[in-house]
Amino acid sequence: MLSNKENTHYDVIVIGAGHAGCEAAHASARLGARTLLITMDLTKIAQMSCNPAVGGIAKGQIVCEIDALGGMMARVTDASTLQFRMLNRSKGPAVWSPRAQCDNRKFSATWRKILETTDNLWLWQDEVIGIETVAHSSEENGADGPSPSARFRLDTLWGAGFTAQAVIVTAGTFLNGLMHVGRTMVPGGRCAEPASVRLTASLERLGIRHERMKTGTPVRIDARSVHFHLMQEQRGETGQFSLLSPTPQSAALTAESRPERSCWLTATNSRTHDVLRAALDESPLYNGQIQSIGPRYCPSIETKLHTFPDRDSHPLFLEPEGADSSELYLNGFSSSLPLEVQLEALRTIPCFADVHCLRPGYAIEYDFFPPQQLRHSLESKRVEGLYFAGQVNGTTGYEEAAGQGLLAGINAARQTRGLDPVVLGRDQAYIGVLIDDLVTKGVDEPYRMFTSRAEFRILLRQDNADARLTPLAESIGMISPEQARIFRERQERISELVAFCRTKHLKPAEANDFLRSIGEKPLERGECLFTLVSRPAVRLSDILPLTGYPAVSPKETECAETLIKYDGYIQRERATAEKMHTLENIKIRGRFDYAALKCLSTEARQKLQAVEPETLGQASRIPGVSQSDVAALMVLASVPRETF
Repeated sequence: MLSNKENTHYDVIVIGAGHAGCEAAHASARLGARTLLITMDLTKIAQMSCNPAVGGIAKGQIVCEIDALGGMMARVTDASTLQFRMLNRSKGPAVWSPRAQCDNRKFSATWRKILETTDNLWLWQDEVIGIETVAHSSEENGADGPSPSARFRLDTLWGAGFTAQAVIVTAGTFLNGLMHVGRTMVPGGRCAEPASVRLTASLERLGIRHERMKTGTPVRIDARSVHFHLMQEQRGETGQFSLLSPTPQSAALTAESRPERSCWLTATNSRTHDVLRAALDESPLYNGQIQSIGPRYCPSIETKLHTFPDRDSHPLFLEPEGADSSELYLNGFSSSLPLEVQLEALRTIPCFADVHCLRPGYAIEYDFFPPQQLRHSLESKRVEGLYFAGQVNGTTGYEEAAGQGLLAGINAARQTRGLDPVVLGRDQAYIGVLIDDLVTKGVDEPYRMFTSRAEFRILLRQDNADARLTPLAESIGMISPEQARIFRERQERISELVAFCRTKHLKPAEANDFLRSIGEKPLERGECLFTLVSRPAVRLSDILPLTGYPAVSPKETECAETLIKYDGYIQRERATAEKMHTLENIKIRGRFDYAALKCLSTEARQKLQAVEPETLGQASRIPGVSQSDVAALMVLASVPRETF
């Protein structure tokens, strides 16, 4: 195989088969690029290395956006769900976030089946140890040289050589990964898996700068050793992520057939904290053993004790790893303390008095590449055709990784066809907010998405991801005609329902019994249904049966209700977004020698030189660039370049 040039040259090569790599490879191949996915272990595709769950606050919105763009995470999640919940129901729908507990093994197996049945996509098990750029012309390369269209040559541990027009690096935590349990340090990218120890140096030779980050994971617990009667049970609800599946059954198990598994709640106590505090000098986080930066929003139990010294307890969530597995994940107890300390601390909690652990919690340090080195397409500013996605960009979380991988795969494939990249705006998608934050602001800790990071979160709801993004997916070829039909029919039903609410009037005799039953003021005269649904206590699903309107799915009814209740807020955010587009439409990359612009502050000149913003809008979001600096650039941007 490897002596055949046809089988060693690809349009796009993806390094790493985690959540970013799987989405990148699938998207690239879907768009017609001949794609190779290289991973060190084909049995660990899309492994859920930490929490066996998908979604959550803001992360659930990203998964819905991936689905709307033709990606696969939502459908894989639906096919492996053990428990589904919609978080933040007590708040406004702008922050409602779906979350699913998944069967770890089924999630990975489903992804592998998708990859193995995707046209234009090939798999190779190996470790990439070197990437180098190659000349483009066949005259320079000679008869036995790389393909005329090759930009890169990749060398692997097993001696294979591949060439490609574009390369996407999605190596996760494997680059020079170093795991810590107490004072024990073991090289690796994940428990019992080797680290990739040469790729970073190869990328450095191409001019890519790297730094170090840290993350961690909790112990895994044997369910047979847990006293569940001493815990609070948390059950799920019906629901699924994907809106583009032909039928719910095709992508997800129905509520009746789904192997529903509960999660369980408990908490640490003062005895637990005493055990942990007594051993802090053995923690790699506090004895100087770990120097790199960890995630603020997913802290270890040691960090919680240090940050919140007055707290007597911290919540813990025991979550299933699979439908047919006794392995449980203890969310909230991430730790790198010695194993004996982790066990002693757990046994101070009544439900874990006789606990048996399957493996310890550990911290892991790894290389990442500061994302300000990237364009919004996720292409390197320094090396054309080289893309980065996932934790190598300084993010944390499967969903953030998958969203980046999807865009990197789309853009790498489009570049090989000479097409412009797809860039998502901050008012268009959480994925757009994520990527803009990364390339504009950089990271000083592992980046995690929150709804508070999005200034247009009323526009970026989980229920309207398809309305925002599926037309784009259709235009670039990421969805099938069947999916496009499903999308259009869903939008028509929602639009027709909202239009009906605007024109339908209910008389007092029709509505007052219902209004009194929910404690609402009755009508004195007829009122438009749209106005009635605008009342906070009135649910469209409850009042619609009074009108005789045909049955509509709960998700579509919910979406229509949100459009009605938040109509004024939505219009206001759209107007604000339009104003923002004015700055986004002013292209400034390559127009200025920032060092020579004395009208800018020193900090602004330094930051603008480092980031090289594409637009004035991006420049305005760079930390250290003031509004007066933006105003000066706006004036200069209107002056012909040759005049300054």
